[in-house]
Amino acid sequence: MNERIKAYDEKMAKTCEHLATDFSAIRAGRANPHVLDKIAVDYYGSMTPLQQVGNITVPEARMIQIAPWEKSLIKAIEKAILASDIGITPSNDGSVIRLVFPELTEERRKEIVKDVRKKGEDAKVAVRNIRRDGNDALKKLAKTEISEDEIKDMEDELQKLTDKYIKDISNMVEDKSKEVLTV
Repeated sequence: MNERIKAYDEKMAKTCEHLATDFSAIRAGRANPHVLDKIAVDYYGSMTPLQQVGNITVPEARMIQIAPWEKSLIKAIEKAILASDIGITPSNDGSVIRLVFPELTEERRKEIVKDVRKKGEDAKVAVRNIRRDGNDALKKLAKTEISEDEIKDMEDELQKLTDKYIKDISNMVEDKSKEVLTV
């Protein structure tokens, strides 16, 4: 692969990785500890990721349990979860916090699938924008350094990369949609 094209390949790969991260945070009726990945807790004045202040487990299919390493953190963790956008109210028994995920309704599943498709479409647009930037950069090179045949070959290579990543994104969207719709 041409060095100039490799940079665009890396950008497209990062777009797919970002989408995969977004999808891991979408709950599909089962308890997934990744929904807590973006939550930070006020730990002695500094915002600390939730994973670093307690033990997170999934004792049942629809429950996440958080056991803070310091009991004094329970209120701060509850506050952080309530302030987040996961939409679940925590309950605590003085030593652990439990998040019980309600069974998703058919209507809610369809809303989540719409959101999944929108995120997928946004990722496809990002990949196409990277391709456009690459083509623009190649056109600028055509005026100075490289022959038109080489430019054409690189544009074809960039298009093949774009097609590959668009297909990957479509597969990711399809898989996540199936997961969400599975009861």
